[in-house]
Amino acid sequence: MPRGERSNPAVLAAAAAMGAAAGLLVQFVLSNRGHAPLVPPLSLPLTLVLVAAVLLVFALRLRRALKRGPGAVNPFQAVRLLVASRAAQLVGGMLGGFGGGLALSLLGRSVPAPTATWLPMLLTLAAGAVLTGCALFAEHCCRVPPGDDDADPDTADPAPGRGPADQTAFRG
Repeated sequence: MPRGERSNPAVLAAAAAMGAAAGLLVQFVLSNRGHAPLVPPLSLPLTLVLVAAVLLVFALRLRRALKRGPGAVNPFQAVRLLVASRAAQLVGGMLGGFGGGLALSLLGRSVPAPTATWLPMLLTLAAGAVLTGCALFAEHCCRVPPGDDDADPDTADPAPGRGPADQTAFRG
């Protein structure tokens, strides 16, 4: 698998901020119309943690295969895991931020909300953080270990653009 750049923390922070802004906006709209606050179902944080566990299992399997040797890893599976981990980072940040935004809107109320209202919001925030953390670990497991593949740049492919070493679409 080609060496890629790690995910930008600013992008993850922006995703979390957009999720928080959306959560606040939803709660303010509901509050202005006189409706009860939006309470996410408990299946949302459960699903986020389940996806995090699946990513973690695949990342550990890939890590074990990398220790066995260079031929033990299917590069297409590694790329799929990398793409899934990057998508999970964004989803975890956005949904975690959304849960945080929902909970943040409850702080300004004069009457405290019952536990059944704010607990699912905080669980969604925590599950989004867990998903983001597991996805970052999975991305870390997709890195190519240093080895004999690191060639001198002067002895690189003499015909650039003709082989898989020059496919820049897979490097980002």
